[in-house]
Amino acid sequence: MRSAKLLPGCVLAVWVPVALANGGGSMSTPSMSMPRQQTPQQLARDAYNDGVHSVKKADKAQEYALQATDAGKKEKAKHEAQEAYAAANARFRQSLGADDSVPEAWNYLGYTSRKLGNYDDALAAYAKALTLKPGYPDALEYRGEAYLGLNRVTDAQQSYLDLYAGNRALAGKLLTAMKGWSSAQRANGANGANADSLDEFDKWVQEREQIAAQTAALTRAGTAASWR
Repeated sequence: MRSAKLLPGCVLAVWVPVALANGGGSMSTPSMSMPRQQTPQQLARDAYNDGVHSVKKADKAQEYALQATDAGKKEKAKHEAQEAYAAANARFRQSLGADDSVPEAWNYLGYTSRKLGNYDDALAAYAKALTLKPGYPDALEYRGEAYLGLNRVTDAQQSYLDLYAGNRALAGKLLTAMKGWSSAQRANGANGANADSLDEFDKWVQEREQIAAQTAALTRAGTAASWR
């Protein structure tokens, strides 16, 4: 997960017992102040931060699973990743239950839902994030990946075009995901009409890559010229 921005740190209630009287008598009964009740915003913040922590743990385990060559270690890492994504998803739901006005929390809910294979839930969460924060780049990119998971190729392509206009780095990430999706489809035995559709899709991806490279070169040339 990219650029996880933690909300302000939590406030801990501190319990301090009363000191012994005169250094030798009986211990007086500790005087304990009741912990201050948290506001909905504080509860939302703490749950959100817990969720972000679990996402980082899950992403790390998933990355290890992708790189592991030992079958046993790979499966263990996959299991750990899914458990951490599920824990994060639950915490983001708790956060939004306390305060549903934070687009970042909706975006993370979509991200973890997608990682758990719940694509419809993910799309609903991304839609909410984008309603609260129109043009939100992370949500646009993640939504594009969710469309790929549902084989909604045309929607994924539109997501790329929307994203390219505002954040080319994330657009490039979505394009990489598209290439991975196409490779997986072919590995799963796409043939006939499906293979033809993949050929067209791959051609579209290659064209987008060429346009991005040309635009980047023009941008670099223009920047260099301005330095002269």
